[in-house]
Amino acid sequence: MITNDEGIVHLKHKIIEEVARLAWDDNLTEETKEELVYKIIPGPKANYRCCIYKERELVRQRIRLCEGLCPTADPDKQSDNIVQILEPACEGCPISAYAVTDNCRLCVGKACQSSCNFGAISTGRDRSYIDPTKCRECGKCAQACPYSAIAHLERPCKKACPTGAITYDENGICKIDESKCVQCGHCIHACPFGAISSKSFLVDIIKNIKAGKKVIAMCAPATEGQFGQDITMASIKAALKKMGFFDMVEVGLGGDMTAAYESKEWMEALEEGRKMTTSCCPAFINMLKKHFPEQYEENMSTTVSPMCAISRYLKAIHPGCVTVFIGPCIAKKAESQDKSVPDNADYVMTYGEFRALLRSRDMELTPVTDEYQEASVWGKRFATSGGVANAVMECMQERGIDTSVIKLKKAAGGDECKKTLTLLKFGKLPEDFVEGMVCPGGCVGGPSKHKTAVEITRAREGLLQTADSRKVLENLKQYPMDKFSMFRDGHMGDHDID
Repeated sequence: MITNDEGIVHLKHKIIEEVARLAWDDNLTEETKEELVYKIIPGPKANYRCCIYKERELVRQRIRLCEGLCPTADPDKQSDNIVQILEPACEGCPISAYAVTDNCRLCVGKACQSSCNFGAISTGRDRSYIDPTKCRECGKCAQACPYSAIAHLERPCKKACPTGAITYDENGICKIDESKCVQCGHCIHACPFGAISSKSFLVDIIKNIKAGKKVIAMCAPATEGQFGQDITMASIKAALKKMGFFDMVEVGLGGDMTAAYESKEWMEALEEGRKMTTSCCPAFINMLKKHFPEQYEENMSTTVSPMCAISRYLKAIHPGCVTVFIGPCIAKKAESQDKSVPDNADYVMTYGEFRALLRSRDMELTPVTDEYQEASVWGKRFATSGGVANAVMECMQERGIDTSVIKLKKAAGGDECKKTLTLLKFGKLPEDFVEGMVCPGGCVGGPSKHKTAVEITRAREGLLQTADSRKVLENLKQYPMDKFSMFRDGHMGDHDID
């Protein structure tokens, strides 16, 4: 996938690949990590930054991220947040939020200068000038200029954040307010300096495989179509087993499980006249928790996400196994680290990390003739906007419930989710149920998608057309649903799916 940060992504994934190679060889030491720094940035000329010394420091910080650590060992900068700032990279970003353009006429009225309460604007030879050390970014100068000559240069990371979690310190370095951050990861690829990244857990995954544990991969429903129409779930399963994973299960099956139990909650809520939101998108759940806590308690479904459902299923039939989710989502990493939800996935890797892991074993994904399907088409379509709601409605219809009277709100994208939850908070939402997905288009539009949305959709539809037409509830009768909990707090509850 070609992005506006293609060079950054290539470097990041190259570092992940090399760290993984060292981990496979049991050779990840302080000495070999430092050798890797010089292998990646040999010098003498810099390719990405102002100097090779800054480039090498950033490689060191990315190596720490590969180990699931914060970029720096500074004890004052340790954080459990999955999304992290690489400060040496952030230093390259311009800090002036307002700048005077060539449209400036040096007018006699000097409306910009008169409007500034901080003395930040002076007159130069060709245009007015804003002193960034004095500017307080109030925007009054831009509003006052009769020629619209003052541009608001909103930094891309801040623009991409749906919850206002990004601010800057006195030196212009990005700061993430963890009380607001929903871990969606939208800021990561928005930053053209590669100054924002996420912790990776590949080293831990490799250690578990080499220790002989049953490490089982769980592939997100969004996976189909990510690698082209020739690469099926069976292709990915074959590659993972060859790499050393014990097995792989498609999380579309977890979509079936979640839809079956969430639909029962919807039926109860419908009878009580109570509104409800879905519980699948971790960034949406974080938005509820941190920004709409009352709605989190009153309106969110208590059913676990498909990832958690499959992890609990696997841990029930393979006690002691290690579960690893593979998908396009950064927030899933945070979900897996949330210990308040028992038996969730142990680790999460993105598609970029998965491909780097393949390269570290000199492997490629190739077509296979085997067939593999555990999920219904409804579970497989969980990854697209509307997919969760449609699957829940399908389960209700399979139980004989008339769903024609139900009003659905399919909110996709951070701004749309925030708007919808605000309406819900103030009792202005007309719909009965909310499907919330913070990524535009749903999970297939996640920050770590492998191809463009058009390419994914085309390949995905071709693959889904080959799936059989099994019903959701009938499909689940093949699985031991009474052996694990489908509720967030882990209680067993009612496991009758009919």
